[in-house]
Amino acid sequence: MSNISTGKKGEELARAYLEKLGYKIIECNKRFSRFCEIDIIALDKNTLVFVEVKTRTTEICGMPFEAITKGKYNNIKKGLFFYLQEHPVYKKFRIDAVSVLLKPEIKIEHLKNVSL
Repeated sequence: MSNISTGKKGEELARAYLEKLGYKIIECNKRFSRFCEIDIIALDKNTLVFVEVKTRTTEICGMPFEAITKGKYNNIKKGLFFYLQEHPVYKKFRIDAVSVLLKPEIKIEHLKNVSL
């Protein structure tokens, strides 16, 4: 499985997981620049949630959350501020991270209100 197809599979699983929790998906793969993309933008009740999804096929190269660097986090924050300028109706927001491990069995972990 290529990195792109692994990522797409992880994002599909993360969307389904969040929807099962009652989140309303607003946008996926929202790009603000070459370096700034937010995987999932969703509503959790009245809170706008910017979700970074990290997927790994196995644990051999480390756990998915380990791939969220300070630089990636800062790019998510930039995208968040661009989005809020375009959609000023949202007053409450946060950044979440979803980890998807595909093998030996699918395992999804969700961290709310992350910061680095």
